[in-house]
Amino acid sequence: MDKQIDYGTPAAIADKQVTLEIDGREVTVAAGTSVMRASMEAGITVPKLCATDSLDPFGSCRLCLVEIEGRRGYPASCTTPVDAGMKVHTQTPKLADIRRGVMELYISDHPLDCLTCAANGDCELQDMAGAVGLREVRYGYEGENHLKAEKDTSNPYFTFDPSKCIVCSRCVRACEETQGTFALTIHGRGFDSKVASGTGNFMDSECVSCGACVQACPTATLMEKSVIEQGLPEHSVTTTCAYCGVGCSFNAEMRGEEVIRMVPNKDGGANHGHSCVKGRFAWGYTTHKDRITTPMIRKSIKDPWQEVSWDEAINYAASEITRIQRQYGKDSVGAITSSRCTNEEVYVVQKLVRAVFGSNNVDTCARVCHSPTGYGLKQTLGESAGTQTFDSVMQSDVIMIIGANPTDGHPVFASQMKRRLREGAKLIIADPRAIDLVSSPHVRADHHLKLRPGTNVALISALAHVIVTEGLVNEAFVRERCEWDSFVAWRDFVAKPENSPEALEPFSGVDAEELRAAARLYATGGNAAIYYGLGVTEHSQGSTMVMGIANLAMATGNIGREGVGVNPLRGQNNVQGSCDMGSMPHEFPGYRHVSDDETRALFEQAWGRPLSNDPGLRIPNMLDLAGEGKFKAIYCNGEDIAQSDPNTQHVTHALESMECVIVQDLFLNETAMYAHVFFPGASFLEKSGTFTNAERRISPVRRVMTPKNGMEDWEITAKLSTALGYPMEYQHASDIMDEIARLTPTFEGVSFAKLDELGSIQWPCNDTHPNGTPVMHVDEFVRGKGKFFITQYVPTSEKVTARFPLILTTGRILSQYNVGAQTRRTANVAWHQEDLIEIHPHDAEERGIQEGDWVGITSRAGETVLRATITERVQPGVVYTTFHHPESGANVITTDNSDWATNCPEYKVTAVQVARVTQLSDWQTEYQNFSEAQIAFAGLPADVAATE
Repeated sequence: MDKQIDYGTPAAIADKQVTLEIDGREVTVAAGTSVMRASMEAGITVPKLCATDSLDPFGSCRLCLVEIEGRRGYPASCTTPVDAGMKVHTQTPKLADIRRGVMELYISDHPLDCLTCAANGDCELQDMAGAVGLREVRYGYEGENHLKAEKDTSNPYFTFDPSKCIVCSRCVRACEETQGTFALTIHGRGFDSKVASGTGNFMDSECVSCGACVQACPTATLMEKSVIEQGLPEHSVTTTCAYCGVGCSFNAEMRGEEVIRMVPNKDGGANHGHSCVKGRFAWGYTTHKDRITTPMIRKSIKDPWQEVSWDEAINYAASEITRIQRQYGKDSVGAITSSRCTNEEVYVVQKLVRAVFGSNNVDTCARVCHSPTGYGLKQTLGESAGTQTFDSVMQSDVIMIIGANPTDGHPVFASQMKRRLREGAKLIIADPRAIDLVSSPHVRADHHLKLRPGTNVALISALAHVIVTEGLVNEAFVRERCEWDSFVAWRDFVAKPENSPEALEPFSGVDAEELRAAARLYATGGNAAIYYGLGVTEHSQGSTMVMGIANLAMATGNIGREGVGVNPLRGQNNVQGSCDMGSMPHEFPGYRHVSDDETRALFEQAWGRPLSNDPGLRIPNMLDLAGEGKFKAIYCNGEDIAQSDPNTQHVTHALESMECVIVQDLFLNETAMYAHVFFPGASFLEKSGTFTNAERRISPVRRVMTPKNGMEDWEITAKLSTALGYPMEYQHASDIMDEIARLTPTFEGVSFAKLDELGSIQWPCNDTHPNGTPVMHVDEFVRGKGKFFITQYVPTSEKVTARFPLILTTGRILSQYNVGAQTRRTANVAWHQEDLIEIHPHDAEERGIQEGDWVGITSRAGETVLRATITERVQPGVVYTTFHHPESGANVITTDNSDWATNCPEYKVTAVQVARVTQLSDWQTEYQNFSEAQIAFAGLPADVAATE
């Protein structure tokens, strides 16, 4: 990651200025700056191979040597700090001789195949040979060399050719410093030294394929296979990754309209030039053969699909919506937006529902994962979003992770967090499972609070009890910044003996002394930050837990500055944005309630239509009413509720009961199996717009190729609106953002022009904060005074019994993303071909289950079959699985329990029984048959069924 370090500038002395002379030019730089960086600032280029602005100085290549008057020898400019009055010479005859000699040694053991090398024209070794004037190599290949070293092609995305390696260590350092995986090392010494990846090839090593080593390599040693096969790109367009909530900025490097590679942008505010395997390499789904690019319609889901023109598909959908509303009423129709869509696309869908359908029946997958965040933070702090920038973690002294798995779900941020942990920050993890951060190279949790699923609120109450009863509250902060009466009520509540760690240990399963130590560390260890994920929100008490986290931060004064805060890690690329844009049935864009007369009047004037003041239907309400025959049509824009929502059989029954299901997506997904209209969508590479990440960072999505379906997603929605009698006359996605800015106070200063200027913006962006707001609640909370809420622990109704004695909880894996529709259509399947069920050795032995056995998992909702893997990562009584493959049926067994305030499903707590089986479940057999039939109806190749 580009840390903007001046090749060795210590931050503590960076404010002091030093003047020196380089090649006769006077230059003033910060004290501690390296001679190399000072030379660059003077406009002087010093040859280099091992140095790069993304890594700490190393000084091994001996190419950047300089002469310094009054000093002996030839120091490396990358590791030598400047001194006042220093006189440096970077170009002398002696230096030229040394550099040519060094370069000659490199080239003597390097293949001279430049004309046919994939890196020809993009090779630093080639450039430096020219820069130092190397014209001949006196040392032949007769002696010992590495030219016949075997190439490693095991990784699906890049090759490792040791014959071209100059052992500069940049790949090793990138793996250590940037990624923090420590998968690479230098074996041997002298001539025998070589880069090694564990004990075998890259695929058998600890490598996570983030691409940092490939990006750092100055030769063709590590090279993308796409470049080897297709050649170097000829132009670049900066855009934003469409995977997780980190929101990494990438340069899509192109030849014409063909993507050659995605390179992380060093100026990216969220990623600073780093990436993960998904964003860096797993973009091939955008041109996959499964893409549907022609609209389709059918009268019944038992009929084959018919390919039609856009006009015919849109007019048919509009006529069906009109017919259904006339027959069943305006509330019989609704829409679902997706967190994978841009802000602009989400905005026009909710506008369609409110201004055209005439109701507030719009919901989003963001409610299915993070609505408790919006509710809990709005109540306590006044704003439905995280408080910090990702970079803030570098100022943290204590990091508490609750119900999140950053290395798998938010890997680029996890690398930054691990760097801070290696610098000495303390780590507290609250999770039923031993995630990688509990113990990984150079990182080990100080406390792992291994709670039972469903007992989060008991845990937070016990932590608060210790802080209150041991006098660890920052009372000065609370008196100045918070509602005192609410604090007193909360303080008195958590101080009760029944909220002590000892009293709650039988419920949470967390050792009381371990919990007390963790509470003391959080309250007294310096800047303390909380990062949480779906393991907090996807519970029946999700909103309660979010308020409990905010209570804890306020009570200890850990909010409103760098290094602290309450930080939700959003799972998908635009979870924050889809909430910001008014996808909830009770809120307009900007989190303003539909019953607020002033807000509603603002939108009525702008949209020219009367708007309903009644909150609309949430997805569970829509599905329940559909089953009762009262909800008849739904427009699913980029969302696959048949796979992602709980209690799958209930969802599919509701979809089957509807008269018009419209799906807009890239692929014929699970929901499309029950659709009557299919609008082919555009990938993120085929559209313009913005995503908003977990730190409120609005980043540009730029179109790099022509949409394969003929238009961008917002255009499809606008055409549907026009067909329904309400023209949306936007010419470009920027027009939609301009409207958002006019109507949404937190986006007031946002425009495509400003994004082009600044790169990205963290809202709120307005007259007070024209360039955005990295840290929220600095001087006061958005709501004025922070408010404490009582967080009474209420055990979930999903209880273990003799029939269902285990608790199933779910999560994600690094190589796959959400429902897998994108990543399953890439080479990422090499790492994760199926969802497995993790089970503790004790529970496996009790049931006669061995590694790799097929096991049936039965809950109150249904049954599915998965292959077992036996591991101590889960505790006895808990089983765990992922949900990336539809045929796994993870959500067949999750129940429809949900959060009391927001209906966020309780994915993380399902009582189950597990037993060995020899065949698939009835549901899986039916699914396979139905899926194959639907694929055939669409006229797709038979092998598509395997990917779906």
